[in-house]
Amino acid sequence: MNVCFVTDPLVTTAGAVRPALLLARQFNKAGHTVTLVTSRFSGKIVQILQAENICVKKAGPSFSIVRSFPTLDAWARSLLRHNVPTEIRDSDLVINTSSSIITLAHAYYAQGPMTRTLDDISPDMILRYRYAYRLLKSPLKVLERDLIERFRDLSRLFIANSAFCASMYNEWGISVDMIINPPLDCSFFEPATSKPTADYVLTCSGVYGKEGKMSIIKRVADGGVKIKVFGHIPYVPKSVLRHPNIDFLGEISDEQLVSLYSNALYTLFVFNHEPFGYIPIESMACGTPVLTYDKQGPAETVIDEKTGWLAKGKEEAIAMALDIWKKGYDINTRSICRRRALVFETNEIFKRWLKILNAD
Repeated sequence: MNVCFVTDPLVTTAGAVRPALLLARQFNKAGHTVTLVTSRFSGKIVQILQAENICVKKAGPSFSIVRSFPTLDAWARSLLRHNVPTEIRDSDLVINTSSSIITLAHAYYAQGPMTRTLDDISPDMILRYRYAYRLLKSPLKVLERDLIERFRDLSRLFIANSAFCASMYNEWGISVDMIINPPLDCSFFEPATSKPTADYVLTCSGVYGKEGKMSIIKRVADGGVKIKVFGHIPYVPKSVLRHPNIDFLGEISDEQLVSLYSNALYTLFVFNHEPFGYIPIESMACGTPVLTYDKQGPAETVIDEKTGWLAKGKEEAIAMALDIWKKGYDINTRSICRRRALVFETNEIFKRWLKILNAD
């Protein structure tokens, strides 16, 4: 069978493109011919995929609006072109995971409306972006709703990546057929040590507070907690950059990330917006519990008081962060975390996809 996955720009292997990459590899292992269609790609990622006999093809226009944010850029362009579908030829099965490429598909994998993300992160945007979004918010929402209705109309199945994600589409009157969580390679994300140092807390900086709100991270560090921060480093005041309890690591490899997860006391995930959230399940797969909010996607994956802690708001999160740092937790929590993460293991999620696609 010829299988095609349509994706957001393949300039990273993380985030919204990861489900397509992991499932594509599973289809490939099962003996199917797999192609990825995207609007933009990294030569390095293409080389890796070609070595695995997975083909990558380009679709869509070449011009850019917001080049520094490829997925946002592709989405913005698609709002203006949602009546121009891309034709996918010679494929027996098409799974569209893209927020920007419109095409006929057997299934559309919905990972959250972009304007909902922008709503939640806009307070942390730099001033000119914040004002620009305020001016454009209403027309953007109308255009995005039209775009999503187009995805719905052109797809036999409309599948959301979490219950929270499904609720956002339902609010717009978009019917969701089912929910399938994103997969995780639990053979890669696994405990790197049986004796973790547990002498720091791990967190992610994110972009405009999407995955990590710097003001909360600073307040936790002010309380004496040693924190390691990975990911893209946005504008941060020098007082925070030089904080004695915060170690900014910047962009790191996946191998380094596994080691960091495995040795952390816990992972702090104080986000502004997260339809699903890979960081919590990556952390749990490495045996490390997660402190996050009792809302959105992470509230569906982290089990309160078993694989982590769900705070009602920022003040409770800060208080809990300090308390866990001082008191620790039952060592058995780490094995419970690992078992929880295996629910999202790639092969298990792949089986669900095969079942619904065969039924369709």
